[in-house]
Amino acid sequence: MAVLPIRPTPFFENKNQAFWNLQLAGWGGATLLRAMSALANDLPPDRLVINLISTITGFSISLLLAVTYNRLIRQKPLVTWGATTVVLAIATGIYAFIDSWVLEVAGGATSQNFAKLFIGIYFFNLTLLGAWSALYYAINFFLQVEEQADRLERLEAQATSAQLAMLRYQLNPHFLFNTLNSISTLVLLKQSETANAMLTRLSSFLRHTLVTQPGGKVTVEQEVETLQLYLGIEQMRFEERLRSTFRIEPEAAKAQLPAMLLQPLVENAIKYGVSPQEEGAEISIAAQVVGPRLRVTVSDTGPGMTMNNTEDGLPAVRPSRARRDSTGVGLTNIRDRLAQAYGEEHRFEIRSPESGGFSVLIELPFETEEGEALSREQAPGAQVEPVKKPAARPALTPSPTPPKAHQAS
Repeated sequence: MAVLPIRPTPFFENKNQAFWNLQLAGWGGATLLRAMSALANDLPPDRLVINLISTITGFSISLLLAVTYNRLIRQKPLVTWGATTVVLAIATGIYAFIDSWVLEVAGGATSQNFAKLFIGIYFFNLTLLGAWSALYYAINFFLQVEEQADRLERLEAQATSAQLAMLRYQLNPHFLFNTLNSISTLVLLKQSETANAMLTRLSSFLRHTLVTQPGGKVTVEQEVETLQLYLGIEQMRFEERLRSTFRIEPEAAKAQLPAMLLQPLVENAIKYGVSPQEEGAEISIAAQVVGPRLRVTVSDTGPGMTMNNTEDGLPAVRPSRARRDSTGVGLTNIRDRLAQAYGEEHRFEIRSPESGGFSVLIELPFETEEGEALSREQAPGAQVEPVKKPAARPALTPSPTPPKAHQAS
């Protein structure tokens, strides 16, 4: 037989029920305290009835105060506190008058000392109703602050979700334009099979980009499938100039990361690594588990970049200003998405050695699809070697005559 987990309910989740619970508990406690005091002082039994009447009177007056305070609490502070003082003084006077009259009727006081009795009871009831009023305002101000905090948290969550969606759906229109233009060219050349294959891959890729919820996560294996579809489309454009390799550890394939996180990196590698060079370049995607973290590296054997120039805390995208026509899908996009999803619990590092090439290293907390974080830790002093960039293929051997310089335009 399955046992349902017991989930505690917040006390103020139902405000009306919480109010009545506090009312009954507070005035019940006051009645009990008065009854114990009467018994301890050997007062006659009829004093218990008088105390009960006083409690009922105070309970009823407090309900009227609650209705009044509920309207005053929405006013300006000066109006709220000024009106509360006046209302409390009047309510205490009514409460003290009723208590004094009951005592006089019960024979506990005479008309000569009614005024003294009224004054004494007035200050006692003022303490009682004053404490009740202070507790009422304190609880309601606390609830207002909590509501504002919850509202702010919801707004921040909506803003974060909207920002993640915006960043995720910022596909480069040049990629779509070039792909559709290539398909159109193939159709004009009557290469229908190739055009159909390219269109099918584009459709599958776009389906992958839209199937995941904004801000959602996918496994590394699913992200690799999306990259393979994307690279398959670009492969039909660049042919042998574009070469790609994947090195994904089995354990890392199960890890989760934000959807479409790596596609902008691969797109940059094609745009600034493969396209400017006549011989093209090789793009490598590697993923491994390092201690309790997932490490992903995207690298290419392109011309690299100058690390001196920076934009928004990041190096300039690639070597030539003339080629800086990016639509915003790039390093800044990735950095912002990582900051939104992981805060300080991530690492984003750019490497571009003088010998050429370009790589981006990303480290995230290792999480599986079930949301269980990896708990293992590295041994003290143990060093984990970073993912090494694969060597350039022999096909890149220069010909006797130097290739034409492919300058960015």
